[in-house]
Parts: sequence; C-alpha cells; structure tokens
Amino acid sequence: MDQGIFTTYESEVRSYCRTFPTVFTKAKGSLLTDQDGRTYIDFFNGAGALNYGHNPEYIKRALIDYLESDNIIHALDMYTVAKGEFIEAFENRILKPRGYSYKIQFPGPTGTNAVEAALKLARKVTKRTGVFALMGCFHGMTLGSLALTSDLGSRAGAGVPLGNVTHMPAPYMFGDEFALNYVRTVLEDDHSGIDKPAAIVIETVQAEGGVYAFSNEYLRGIEKIARDNGILLIVDDIQVGASRTGTFFSFDRAGITPDMVVLSKSIGGYGMPFALTLFKPDLDIWTPGEHNGTFRGNQLSMVAAKCGIDLTIDQQVEAGTVRRGQIVSDFLTREVAPLDDSIQVRGLGLIWGIDVAEEELAQKISRACFDKGVILERAGRKNAVVKLMPSLVIPDEVLVEGLGVIRDAVAEVFAARG
Repeated sequence: MDQGIFTTYESEVRSYCRTFPTVFTKAKGSLLTDQDGRTYIDFFNGAGALNYGHNPEYIKRALIDYLESDNIIHALDMYTVAKGEFIEAFENRILKPRGYSYKIQFPGPTGTNAVEAALKLARKVTKRTGVFALMGCFHGMTLGSLALTSDLGSRAGAGVPLGNVTHMPAPYMFGDEFALNYVRTVLEDDHSGIDKPAAIVIETVQAEGGVYAFSNEYLRGIEKIARDNGILLIVDDIQVGASRTGTFFSFDRAGITPDMVVLSKSIGGYGMPFALTLFKPDLDIWTPGEHNGTFRGNQLSMVAAKCGIDLTIDQQVEAGTVRRGQIVSDFLTREVAPLDDSIQVRGLGLIWGIDVAEEELAQKISRACFDKGVILERAGRKNAVVKLMPSLVIPDEVLVEGLGVIRDAVAEVFAARG
C-alpha cells in the first residue's frame, strides 16, 4: 500500500500516522506488524484502548461466535441478551465486590460522549451551570469536554468560546495542600468572584497532562470539599480505568466514591467503541431519550466488554498490572533516570512517563524508539513526556525488551545533545 493514498486524500487533521509513518497490517498481543514485515513492540496500546492486547483469543472467539450466530448487532437501547450479560457481569464482578452502587448509562460509544452525558446530568441535578476542572487535564474534543480540557492547542480548534468551566491548580503544581486550599477559598470567600459549580471533574492520574498520579490524600481531600459544598465529584477513568493503575477503578486506592464515573477505551475489551456513564442512583433524573445516540447500543462492544471483565477477574489482571508496573518502575529508576539529571520518571501501574523537559528531545526519543521497533507517544506540557502504556497482559520478556529499546533511545538522544 502506497502511503501516498493517505497523504493525498486524507485530511491534514491526521496525527498518529505522522509519528508512526508506516502501513500496519497485523497485530497480535503486544506486537504490531507493518506491510514490510517489520514487527514493533506496542507501548502505545491504542491510546489506552487495548489493555488486553491486540486480538486476544478469548474475546475474538466470542465475537466470531456472536457474528456467526446472526445475533443482533444494532439495537439502540432496546433489551438484548448481550446487554443483559454485560450488565450482570459488570454489576456482579466489578461493582458489587467493591461496594459501589451505580446506575449504568450507555451513551454514544466514545469517551467524550460519556463526559458530555455526565456534564448534562450534573447540571440538570444541581441546577448550576459552572464546572471546575484541573489545569493539565484532558477530557475530550467535543465542546463540553473540550471546555474542560486545558491545553491551548486542543482548545484552539473549537472555533467558539469555551465557557462555564473554571480551571483549578492541579496538586503537583504547588502541592496537595495548596491545591485543596485554593478550591476551598474559591468556594468559601464571598469575594472570589466564582460561583459554586455543579461538579468537579478530575482524572486521578493525568495521562495527557504528563502522567501525574494524584495522592490518596488529595483525592480524599477533593472528595470532602465536594461533599461539604453539595458539588458532584466526577472521575474521568476513560484512559486510566479498567485496571490500568492496578485496580479496576483508578480511585479504588483512595477509598473514595465519586458521584459519577466515566469509562471508555479499554472497557470495550477488544478496542471496540464503547462508553459508560455511571452515577449514583439518586442522580438518575433523566427523562426517557433526554440523552441518546444511534450507536449507544453496540452489541459487539458489549460482548467484548463482558469478556474483558471475565479476563480481568479470572486472570487476575489487577495483580498482574501491579507486578508488571513494579518491573517498569525498577527499570526506569535504575536504567533511565540516571542517564541525565534533567530526567524525571513517574507513574503508577502500567502508565509511566519519562519527562525530559524539552519537546525536541522527547520527539527525538519517540522517533528513535520507532526506528528501533517500539511504538509510544508523548504527552504533557509541550509534549515533553515520553509516555509508556503497554498492554496489561504483556509478557515479561517483551516488556523488558521494549524497556531496553527505550533506554537505548534515551541514551543516544542525550549523548548526541552533548
């Protein structure tokens, strides 16, 4: 396949293909293969949509069987066996064992639509319009989600003013106590000039913001502020949920219970488009059809998602993520951080960032990794963080091999800088 077909006819908005300039043909587990037969270790992981790797056999077989049986594929929000089986698995294997009671909404099959649904419902419940988000956050590219998102590059594409959101300092910027006290002051000072919001929307690990994991103390503190002020707490678990941090929900570690949770990406099990908006039962004041979408009932996604839940529990994916995450932490601390005083490594579970402080260095490292057969992306301010997000079930030897390639790429780039 000539790459010219894409560069000639596809919109200039395309992005990842510019970072990984080859034509891919096959994928299995943690490996991608291009049309020239070259194999790449995948530390990009479908931007977090492939926690179980490419084409996992158990889920693939369930999807094939479902298709071959002429089961219903498109059902909007009608009752189906596939939906019922997913709900049963999610309720009995994920929510109840963790002590959570949430109603499940199936919005359109993308993360940003799950966020939009949560925002609409929060405003409907509280009858307030404003929302607090954090500096450094990313929540999506449709207008409501984009108003939450903080980076100027993404916001510039809106073409209209993005309002009704006030951005608060993230805890890593000035420390947990300052960040919490700032929010308290804004809410309590009658001269802050900022109205009480409907909701506070956070990621417990800012992924696109540069891989910053918030402390348990901060998460408990922001939950208390929300409770004390009658504000809904919404956790965006689209990228770091589904066991990415070592627990199924990224907030499990802090012992908090958000009012709403949004999920997408790996909840789809197989890279299938799927999203959920979860909320406490007393918040379910929707009227029928008040938030809908033609593809909110993707049956194949529900089949794959149910299988993903089975894999998570039966194969102890959470524990495996913690164990593999320790391998990554030890390797980066021992082999990568000492390469230059400017390098910082940080992360949790199997989402990690190598902060090299300069955009050009991160870009060169990413390209060197691609040339050496590892695919990964960049994140953070000025895209200066090299972001690692391998499959949660990646074989140890493949994980270590990929880490070695990254180490060599970082060493070469810094050596060339002089």
